[in-house]
Order: sequence, then C-alpha cells, then structure tokens
Amino acid sequence: MRADLALVGFGNVARRFARLLEEQRQTLRERHDLECRIVGITTRNHGTVLSPSEAIDGVSAAALVESGGSLAASDHDESPGARNPRDPPRTTPIHRHDSGAAACIDQLASSNADLRVVVETTTLDIRDGRPAIDHVEAGLSAGCHVVTANKGPVAFAYRRLASMAEEKGVSFLFEGAVMDGIPVFNLVRETLPAVTILGFRGVVNSTTNHILTALENGEEFAPALERMQAAGIAEADPSLDVDGWDAAAKAAALANVLLDASITPHDVDRTGLDAGSASQARAALGRGRRLRLVASAGRGERPVVRPVELPQDDLLAGLRGMANAIILETDLLGDVAIAQLDGNLTLTAYALLSDLVTIGRRRRAPPGEQPRRSP
Repeated sequence: MRADLALVGFGNVARRFARLLEEQRQTLRERHDLECRIVGITTRNHGTVLSPSEAIDGVSAAALVESGGSLAASDHDESPGARNPRDPPRTTPIHRHDSGAAACIDQLASSNADLRVVVETTTLDIRDGRPAIDHVEAGLSAGCHVVTANKGPVAFAYRRLASMAEEKGVSFLFEGAVMDGIPVFNLVRETLPAVTILGFRGVVNSTTNHILTALENGEEFAPALERMQAAGIAEADPSLDVDGWDAAAKAAALANVLLDASITPHDVDRTGLDAGSASQARAALGRGRRLRLVASAGRGERPVVRPVELPQDDLLAGLRGMANAIILETDLLGDVAIAQLDGNLTLTAYALLSDLVTIGRRRRAPPGEQPRRSP
C-alpha cells in the first residue's frame, strides 16, 4: 500500500520523522504493508519543495535545511549534472509558508496513492492555534488524512476537526500532541472499550519538570532551560513552557478528547514557574515533598495547571528530569497510570509514525469493521 506524505512544517520533529521513515522503511513495508513516499515539504524559513513524479529524499532534505540551505533553490542555479541525485528534487521558490502549505496539500490531493497523508508539525501558536488549524482543515477538506504533533488543533478546535474528518471518511490523529509517542489517546481509543474517563492528573511538560529537578539539585534556572532548548525539547518560544501555556494546551487537548469538553487553553486556570520557583522547590524538598507542575481536570470541571507540592509517595512526585506521567481516573478500572521516563525527538517523531500505521490499519480493515476514528 503506497502512502504519499506532505510535510507541513520541517522543524526538529519533522526532520527526525523524515529520518525515522527511512530507518523504519523495511519494517513499515514488511510488517505494515506501507510504502511511504514524501511528495512535498514546506518550511517557514527554508522554502518549499514539491515532487509529483519521484519521492523526495527526506534525509537529504533534513541535512540541507540543517546546513542552512534552501529547499526552494532553482535547478538553473546549477550547471547541468551538478545536482547529486540523492538531493531532494528542486522547484521554483515559494517564499510564503502558508502558500507553501497550500501547494503541498494541492500536490498531495492530486496523488493516486492508496493513502494521502498531511503530516502537520508547525509551531504552536497559543493565541488561537493557527495556522495549524488551517492546515488541518485544508488537508481534511481535500480528502487527505491528517496527523499532527501540534497541540493547537486539538486544544482549540477538536470537535469541529473530528467532525470534518468523520464526514470526509478520513482520519485526524494527534498522538504526538501529549506525552510524545507514549500512547494516551490510542490507549483510550483502542484498549479501553466501555470505559468512561472521569478525570486526569499529570505532569505533561518535560522542560519544566527538568527545570524543577535541576532546581532541587541546587542548579540555577537559566542553565537548565538552556539545556532543554539545545536538545530541541523546549518550545521554540520557551515562555510557552515556563509560563505553563504548553501544559495548558495539553490539558485542553486531554479535556476535549477524553472528557467531552469544548474548551481552549485560555479556559485553563494556569500558573507557571517564576523567579520564586527555586526557593519553593528547595523548601518543598526540605519538608520531604516535591514541587511539580501538575495539569488536572475532572469531567465538567475547569482544567488547572499549577505548581503543586506532592508527597514523596505520589507517583508524580517521583518523576525526575524529562519524565512525564498521566493518571487517568476511570469508572471501571480505577486509576490507570502511564509514564514516560525520558524525552527526546525520536519519541515525538514515533508518534507521527504510529498514527501513520494506524491509518494504514484502518484502510485495510474489512467493510463494516472500521474502528472508531477518535476516542
């Protein structure tokens, strides 16, 4: 089964995904009957490349962007035969990112592949979730499946986008929006039939948990944050992490999908870290407790994100460094916890890969046995 992909956004996560596709190419082919082909890539600062007739080499494209090159370089900038055949195909420059996204989606929509999938990984805009929502809408409207690691579409417009996907008979998946590649939405959708989620409580932001752990160890705030930025874990705008906006977006996404809410991150009662967090974290440790940035909500309740002192025997108190965890309160199984003990780009890239495999599995399901398209 051939899957053609258009990558809208080509930052750290998308470049890791492009490499992961190549690393897992044989596994995808042999275990999941998926032959993946990138037919378009658009970036904010490095142009857009489209290839209607041949696959774009995602690994070479990633290396080109990381070296400061442009995907939009024109072929006639080179002498005949100068281009390495493994370099990504080149095209006429497209300078505006929104124009590039539209071109990529149009290119994908004209494909005759078994699966046409928009992979959306643009940066979160905490004001209104755009342009990511626009990209998802455009992909769904064109009859393409959409997978995203961006929290914005789920946190701001989940019900509308899920309804649009249902009407079009395509999938809208977003496992990478919360807890990277650790299955949260998949867990509920695929393995907890007849269970109602009553609430959740969790540490869902790796950057702030790393900072709080460093503060407990006597380190300063700034160097701990810089490490997360250098690793590509912190948001492009680190204030989204520190001020609690990233956790608020994840809380909104969890509430919308699992608790049937219809909210945005601006509806979350949010308190982030500040200059006093170091003394708070160390004072809590001195009392035998630990300070953690906790996101929580119950069904019908307003989600809350705030630093909370936790007793040492609380599961969330034991999370150190980049570890995250969510505790789901259920009606039939009591509390169910899922933890991520480390964090890196591969985990988020894997979430996109996992969603891609899920779409392939749905495509192969016999008529009448199609699984639910959303939790």
